[in-house]
Amino acid sequence: MRTVIFDLDGTLADTSGDLLAAANKCFESLGMAVRLKPEIDAGVALRGGRAMLSLGIERETGQAADLEVLNAQYQPLLRAYEQAIDVHTKLYDGAMDAVEQLRSDGFKVGICTNKPEYLAEILMTKLGVRDAFGSLIGADTLPVRKPDPEPFFEAVRRAGGDVKRSCLIGDTVTDHKTARAAGVPSVLVTFGPGATAGQADIRALKPDALLDHFVDLPALATKLLGS
Repeated sequence: MRTVIFDLDGTLADTSGDLLAAANKCFESLGMAVRLKPEIDAGVALRGGRAMLSLGIERETGQAADLEVLNAQYQPLLRAYEQAIDVHTKLYDGAMDAVEQLRSDGFKVGICTNKPEYLAEILMTKLGVRDAFGSLIGADTLPVRKPDPEPFFEAVRRAGGDVKRSCLIGDTVTDHKTARAAGVPSVLVTFGPGATAGQADIRALKPDALLDHFVDLPALATKLLGS
């Protein structure tokens, strides 16, 4: 069965605003004046909680963040994020229309994210779209995470698909490396914060395809995986 697996943050939805707000709560609790801003820091939000904390602390102090401080603030950040997980988050235009079209065309669909599984489940449920996906694999579902290919394989299996006829839709070098490790087509979106922030231009990665608009995805998936 043909299967399309999606990354979540920066691919299906722009989650950067709520992630940055959670980090800012931590800075406030530490008595720091620094605040991360979506207009310039959206990309770092997609690199994880510790990356956001590190950036803010370095801006505040002019020094690299202490590992003990990062570890101490990580769980408070996750709690703050869980409590306000869908205030600013929006699904990208056309994302769910594309997902529904894929399902109508006979594709299986699932999610493979490096967000903790429980947070991904909460977010997708609050956005009202969890039931559209046959699987959801998070950073802690298995002992390994992307770019190891096993979470991708598990996402395909749980969705009821065939790895040999599957592809990964993502927005970062991590997603690209995952697809390459899995031996499946890599499709990278051009509209997410991860497409340009703090990493090599995704075009330089030479994915199998670039996706500028979700409206193009059903035809692209058919081209890559066959009819």
